[in-house]
Amino acid sequence: MAEQIKFTVVDRFLNYVKYDTQSSETSETYPSTEKQKELGKVLVEELKEIGLTEVQMDEYGYVTATLESNTNKKVPVIGLIAHLDTSPDVSGKDVKAVIHKNYRGGDIVLPGDTSQVIRVEENPALEQQLGNDIITSDGTTLLGADNKAGIAEIFDALHHLVIHPEIKHGKIRVAITPDEEVGGGTKHFDVKKFGADYAYTIDGETAGQIDDETFCADTVILTIKGVNVHPGYAKNKLVNSVKIAGKFLEQLPKDRLSPETTEKREGYVHPHLINGGVEATTIKILIRDFTVEGLKQHELFIKELAEKVVAEYPRAALDFKVEESYRNMKYKLDEDPKVVEYALEALRRTGFEPVKNIIRGGTDGARLSYEGLLTPNVFTGGHNFHSKLEWISVQDMHKAVEVIVNLVKIWEEKS
Repeated sequence: MAEQIKFTVVDRFLNYVKYDTQSSETSETYPSTEKQKELGKVLVEELKEIGLTEVQMDEYGYVTATLESNTNKKVPVIGLIAHLDTSPDVSGKDVKAVIHKNYRGGDIVLPGDTSQVIRVEENPALEQQLGNDIITSDGTTLLGADNKAGIAEIFDALHHLVIHPEIKHGKIRVAITPDEEVGGGTKHFDVKKFGADYAYTIDGETAGQIDDETFCADTVILTIKGVNVHPGYAKNKLVNSVKIAGKFLEQLPKDRLSPETTEKREGYVHPHLINGGVEATTIKILIRDFTVEGLKQHELFIKELAEKVVAEYPRAALDFKVEESYRNMKYKLDEDPKVVEYALEALRRTGFEPVKNIIRGGTDGARLSYEGLLTPNVFTGGHNFHSKLEWISVQDMHKAVEVIVNLVKIWEEKS
């Protein structure tokens, strides 16, 4: 297929990264930054130029469009989803993309800040890129492949389908969302209005991978209540909740159960926020595991440890609360396996030996799957997301376009 596609993906991508679309974790608005809509306006015009219908950007910054079916078959409506915001962790302003042509191996020193080096020992995927063209930033910003590469790949695939009407496909719905990086990508996403039967986020990393599992996630909120009196007259009266909280944190395991000591399928407990004073101290703890059972075990461990510590202070009290965040999308995807199976077949047709990958985190697809729209995640080809060392190869982007085209063909063929 590669020789048939006149790829536009790189040109589109290099244009998109010029727009600063960084989202904000502290904003009270939606989207969290108005500047995200500036790229949204550009995407609306591009979708119209490609030839899609029902193109719009709504008040929340969601860009949606339709490519009508060109087959007589009754084919499920397929959604293709990406997000336009970039991470708050690293600036996405004034991105200067650099194409390193015909990569010959070795570390890649970024020209805008030579202290930023993409090292082969830390990026084993580079070994698969010999002879390819690698895109990075100049080292002073992130690149924005997460997720502007996904947008460009979707748009290039749509462009190819429009100019090749002999490729049969069902109705395709497109959604480009804001605020994914700050956990708000689906906050105002209307699944019923979107109208897809199945969907795919094009937001993964290594070429050849499909993400069909995410963490299950809860947040434990511990509030330790002490007794506050004037410190000058506090003997045998004051109970300092800050010190109790410190004792609890000190007793968490040092060699397991934390983000810094776990990998692959290992879950963790992660105290990530603490505030308060003598009278009350609150600790927010992220709980992660790939199973609900594992999640509950971690929560019970936290509860029992906190109760044990607080019990040493008879006049102290403990409030323990669990807030549910999201669940492993695999529980839902397994209810209708073809949505993943067709993606794996699309990878095979594109020349990959497909890999099913797990995400040590969450995705918009996880939330959408629990809202009734089964949504696994397809690779973009990007690496080192949320970093000045972000990179992606031109050839992997081409492969992603091919996968999307093959995917919609497979849905039509098997209907």
